[in-house]
Amino acid sequence: MDTAASAQPAAAYGKRTGIPRRLQGILSLEDFEHAARAHLPRPLFGYIAGAAEDNTSLRVNRAAFQDYGFRTRVMVDVSQRHQKTTVFGTTYQSPFGIAPVGISAISAYRGDLVLATAAEREGVPAIMSGTSLIKMEDVARAAPSTWFQAYLPGDVSKIDALVERIDAAGFKTLVLTVDIPVWANRENNVRTGFSMPLRPSLGLAWDGLVRPRWLVGTFLRTFALHGMPHFENSFATRGAPMLSSSAIRDTTGRDHLNWSHIEAIRRRWSGNLVLKGILNERDARRAASLGADGIIVSNHGGRQLDGAAAPLEMLPRIVDQVGHQTVVMMDSGVRRGGDVLKAVALGARMVFLGRPFMYAAAVGGEDGVRHAITLLRDEVDRNMAMLGANSMHEVTAECLVNRRAACGTPPPAMPRARDIA
Repeated sequence: MDTAASAQPAAAYGKRTGIPRRLQGILSLEDFEHAARAHLPRPLFGYIAGAAEDNTSLRVNRAAFQDYGFRTRVMVDVSQRHQKTTVFGTTYQSPFGIAPVGISAISAYRGDLVLATAAEREGVPAIMSGTSLIKMEDVARAAPSTWFQAYLPGDVSKIDALVERIDAAGFKTLVLTVDIPVWANRENNVRTGFSMPLRPSLGLAWDGLVRPRWLVGTFLRTFALHGMPHFENSFATRGAPMLSSSAIRDTTGRDHLNWSHIEAIRRRWSGNLVLKGILNERDARRAASLGADGIIVSNHGGRQLDGAAAPLEMLPRIVDQVGHQTVVMMDSGVRRGGDVLKAVALGARMVFLGRPFMYAAAVGGEDGVRHAITLLRDEVDRNMAMLGANSMHEVTAECLVNRRAACGTPPPAMPRARDIA
């Protein structure tokens, strides 16, 4: 046995103090997923966990990280290491944040507030979903550093009013998700009985009854204290209720939207503008030329086009094209601190995770989300030490070896040197 390792405190192996007892056995983000599967009704867990069609992109997103191994450096003084990262003039404590997750307040009590406040207290960014059930103004007041994600209304006459509302609420960073010209084929939603709005049924009622912690702690508590949840932020006005046998959510087609709408928003919006859902170098160049302050390389967590390339595959190519012009970030498939560092090494300035933090919120509320952030932060810290890196500046492509290249498969282009400050 390695005596140095055996001398480490129990906390290094997951025994932590200062967190609720029910969370002390959760040692990784994957543990939160297992706990959430038992905690949430089947339709809600299926909505979060599922992806499009055959889940091909969902699997590829994870597999892409296995294409890269770490090249470690030893005997480096890493006693002063830190993982601070600066994006849009704000210094965050870690190079990862919380991606937008829709209808979070029905899976976790006051989910949008829980995610945003936990992120703010831990010094990482959180992106509030436009498909949310708590008013954006409430979240902006509770956690002013939160970014807001919007789906552009298909009715273009509603775009200006929505942007004006986001501005008036006080958000400084607007994230436009641009990869939904049409809704995806999510067969898993049909199989698990999920819809938006949720349709009352005996099956849905039974799913709630056999999960009393969620039923009492989230569902009944929400209705008792706040009334029927509604889609609050898709437009400038309130939308449909979350639970209804007859209401129809306005999802007017977006297939006619184009770059001219982005140009118009850029002229109107004075804050940071980020486009989420970029997988193509040409689109990245267009976004940068229109003045996007940032882009998020993403395939929507595999929830849109099944078979879409993994964002990690496209990341170095996009960084090579526009990394000197705009802030390049990514999401999809990240589950470990090592994944975060691989994305940073390939050029990402910030890395976002959605599902794992949503599971943490459902299982443990704000304590759960903060515990999940700590777990991931600790993994990043340990891996930096073993890589011989003291800061994100030192986590570059030189830290990686491409396993596909070693097997004769041409690797993607590596990113140019970049300014991370």
